[in-house]
Amino acid sequence: MASPDEPKEEQSSEGQSAPSAEPATVEPVSVTYEPVTDSSYYQDESYTYDPSPALGSQAGSPAAFAPPYVPPVPAPVKASSSGGGGGRRPPPPDDPDESDAEEDGMVRMSFLGHLEELRRRILYMFAGIAVAAILSLTYCDELWRLVSAPAVDALTQLGVKPPTLTMISPMDSFNIIWFKLPLLCSVFVASPWILYQVWAFISPGLYKRERRWAIPFVVSTAGLFIAGGFFAYFVAFRYGLKFLLGIGFGNYVTPMVSITEYFDMFVNVMLGVGLVFELPILIFFLTLLHVVSPKFLIAHSRYAILAIVIIAAVVTPTPDVFNLMLFATPMCLLFYVGIFASYLLVLHREKRRFPWKILFIVLGPIIAVVALAVYLAIAKFGYHLIHSWPFLTR
Repeated sequence: MASPDEPKEEQSSEGQSAPSAEPATVEPVSVTYEPVTDSSYYQDESYTYDPSPALGSQAGSPAAFAPPYVPPVPAPVKASSSGGGGGRRPPPPDDPDESDAEEDGMVRMSFLGHLEELRRRILYMFAGIAVAAILSLTYCDELWRLVSAPAVDALTQLGVKPPTLTMISPMDSFNIIWFKLPLLCSVFVASPWILYQVWAFISPGLYKRERRWAIPFVVSTAGLFIAGGFFAYFVAFRYGLKFLLGIGFGNYVTPMVSITEYFDMFVNVMLGVGLVFELPILIFFLTLLHVVSPKFLIAHSRYAILAIVIIAAVVTPTPDVFNLMLFATPMCLLFYVGIFASYLLVLHREKRRFPWKILFIVLGPIIAVVALAVYLAIAKFGYHLIHSWPFLTR
């Protein structure tokens, strides 16, 4: 039983005791915060701040209404090279995409900028041709002997005396020997410089990995163009001219070749065959741009051969079948050389390697047999080498 001196608690209607009218005396509580200096405290990922009052605290205590403690943000801890320091390394910066890295070196121009660059490259081309033409002027007589040699040989074999060309107009010799011939020679001599200017014009729009092809592009393209000129001079033009001059010879027809007509045909054949020899480069770049593939080219090779024959008929200066075949045969061979180059590009793209050892094993014996046959023909049977096809004669 409660003593009479103690205050009685009033009973509520629900049977619960109600608090007394006089509030309880609460002693003040002093709270002191000490800063945490241990860096591991801030770097503990498992630590989370709970703003709710601590369990067991009284509802009316000042500690229950104290503001939450926000620890100061520590300075970033740099991890040493030895891995010490107890701190977490900052995340590495994001690497740029490969496409962004490749596009850093690309030059962006406006339309007028492209036109100005094209104008500058064309001027450089003409400057190179002009320098080569000036050098060719000093050898005009020697160059004309080389150009007229196929006609002299053909007329000599046909028995025409004297085997010379005819000048119809007084200006023919000056125009041909001292103007057009040095210009034609300068085109072949300056072809590496011209192709380099072409590459310099298109290279700003290429990726860095593609710019490394500058030297192979210039060397291969200029080499094929010059090789086409040699083939035209030593094979196609010589045999084509001899065939044409010999058709009517003996039927009361005497060949009389004009110097102008002869040189025009010579230029057409030399430039035409030189451009035709660029077919492997064209196929290579079409494969590079994913326009064609080696499988596609092999599957449609019959259509390609038909197109080659049509092109040869257009390029050939005469409509006869003999000259047509002289042009079409090397073009077909070059077409398959281009397919081989395209296949090498696909293997490089797929990070595979071509079995060169097998190719050398197959071609080695063939080359050895041909070399042995040439040696026996020269040493035992009295043949000697000449500068035109078939390069062996008695």
